[in-house]
Amino acid sequence: MPEPLPSLHILGSRQFGGADQFFVRLLRALDEAGQPVTAVTRPASPVASALGASGIGQIHLPLANGWDLWSLWGIRRLVGRLRPAVVQTYMGRATRLTRLPRRSPALHVARLGGYYKIDGYYRHAHAWVGNTRGLCDYLVGQGLPAGRVFHIGNFVPDPLELGAEQRAQLRGQWQLGDDAWVLLALGRLIDIKGFDDLLRALALLPATVGDRPWTVLIAGDGPLAEPLRNLAQKLGLAERLRWLGWQDPPDRCYAVADAFLCPSRREALGNVILEAWNYRLPVIATRTPGALELIEPEVSGLLCDIGDAAGLAARIRELLAAQAAHRNALGAAGHRYLASRCSRRAVVEAYLQLYAQLAAGGS
Repeated sequence: MPEPLPSLHILGSRQFGGADQFFVRLLRALDEAGQPVTAVTRPASPVASALGASGIGQIHLPLANGWDLWSLWGIRRLVGRLRPAVVQTYMGRATRLTRLPRRSPALHVARLGGYYKIDGYYRHAHAWVGNTRGLCDYLVGQGLPAGRVFHIGNFVPDPLELGAEQRAQLRGQWQLGDDAWVLLALGRLIDIKGFDDLLRALALLPATVGDRPWTVLIAGDGPLAEPLRNLAQKLGLAERLRWLGWQDPPDRCYAVADAFLCPSRREALGNVILEAWNYRLPVIATRTPGALELIEPEVSGLLCDIGDAAGLAARIRELLAAQAAHRNALGAAGHRYLASRCSRRAVVEAYLQLYAQLAAGGS
């Protein structure tokens, strides 16, 4: 394990999506590995609350949109006072507001989880981390030096172990029925997640597949919650859906599901696919860049075109009508990928080696 290096981690989000949850997860893992970490977060944000019980030091700044001069100045003062070896920022807002003092020995590492605009947001960092190879290629294509672009993936928490009685209780609580297929979709209810495409696909399914009825858990919330519920009503799906809202953590949903559906229109990685594989669930996903990088078609998951409701419906029918051995094999292949490439230990060691490498080479 490389020598501990103090690091300052900055995130300006008020949401608690996949990137925000990974921020919390990574800081906890670094802290447990004996690394001195400090978080800069927005006050009263879900991320601040999630970190609050961990004992990790936090400093709150507004981290507002636009040029928040108070936060920019506050970050500079923190870097001067705490003297971290590494300042790691997450997403555009925090990165744009992080301008290290000119004489500071600290290294600015910008971690990206999407194909974001580089100019004005990211170019001033010393190094960049992309959580997919495709994203790293994009960063180099934007003119960032290849020798300072690094690929480090995400990891997911250990799975929740549920006994038969607990599963039965959850099925009863969510009115799933004794023999129904349970399909799960999870994410923010926003346009790019494609939940309306999913609803149109579900409307094309027969009432039973493989002599079993089906029910879909939708875990998440967002600005499209009411329009999506209205669409589901118009499509005659109201009795088939369970709108669970935010589930923090969402492990109970994965633990009772038979399959996971990812209908996104845009997804750089897809933490939810990794989470589903954590529970050995077979996955059906659209052909987003993230899914194409993660999934080996017909081996670790099934793919369909983005926005293709009929194609998604056909893949769902195919999966549920298949032999149990086939579904199990898909989930097992995904789990092997997760264990070999996206383990907590591997990701934490990659970050620590990156910090040590950058510190040894200077800024």
